Amino acid sequence: MEVIGVIDTMFAIVNMGEFAREELKTCPGYGEKFEIVSETVPGFKDLAVGAKKLIEERKAKIVIALGMPGKESIDQVCAHEASQGIMLAQLLTSTHILEVFVHQNESNDPKEFLQICEQRAKKHARNAYWLLYDKDQLKNRAGMGIRQGFGDVGPLKV
Repeated sequence: MEVIGVIDTMFAIVNMGEFAREELKTCPGYGEKFEIVSETVPGFKDLAVGAKKLIEERKAKIVIALGMPGKESIDQVCAHEASQGIMLAQLLTSTHILEVFVHQNESNDPKEFLQICEQRAKKHARNAYWLLYDKDQLKNRAGMGIRQGFGDVGPLKV
């Protein structure tokens, strides 16, 4: 049975990992073709090594890394550094690690912010599933301006 990893953080103010796990459990083959392994790390700068360990120690074929940078400018710098670590972990393991960050400054409306978190986590979980089991789903959506978290912008119209 293959493994899909989900790693999230304590720093986040929304449990995005739970949204990702919920979505994966609705995918065909859950419990038969694949299982979910999860870990939680303190903050988003810990996601890269946590994801790498899921790949190397728990044999994850893909990992969804969920983090939540704060509103301050230093948080944006730290998010960039965390993103660099995630990219390096992907290269070192030759495994996709889908970075799913929701920045706390994306919305000041708590209901909208929660919706962004839920939609981004669920849509990236579905993307992870498609990367493993149904790449045509991604190919068919190429160039369509599809977004995770906010509404789609659609393809360019000339």
